[in-house]
Amino acid sequence: MTGNSSAERDPKFCRSCGRRLEWRKKWERTWDTVLYCSEACRARKVRPIDEALEDWLLTRLRSMPHGRVVDPAEAAQALDESGLLHEAARSAARRLVNRDLAEIVQRGAVVDPSTAKGPVTLRLLR
Repeated sequence: MTGNSSAERDPKFCRSCGRRLEWRKKWERTWDTVLYCSEACRARKVRPIDEALEDWLLTRLRSMPHGRVVDPAEAAQALDESGLLHEAARSAARRLVNRDLAEIVQRGAVVDPSTAKGPVTLRLLR
């Protein structure tokens, strides 16, 4: 791809946390191989518990009437009562959105999963 404008590039998402990757000048020569947004995400990668969170969310969404929402925190609670998986569950929800399987909703409106702050819910795509 030519040019430096990020508008010319297809969006890329971190494989670990699911946030949108913003093009950086330092990645100009390696942009096609960039997979993670940070060293922390590169070290963490997607673990089996992350895949279990995605599976739980998808199973739950598919078992509900269309248009109903699921709080990612429910997945975290269902798989680990310690409450340590809350951010991992939000990351799982973002990865589902990036794979065009669901959308993140806040107060009834679809929001950008990379920038959403506060409580969010997940629903299947309409």
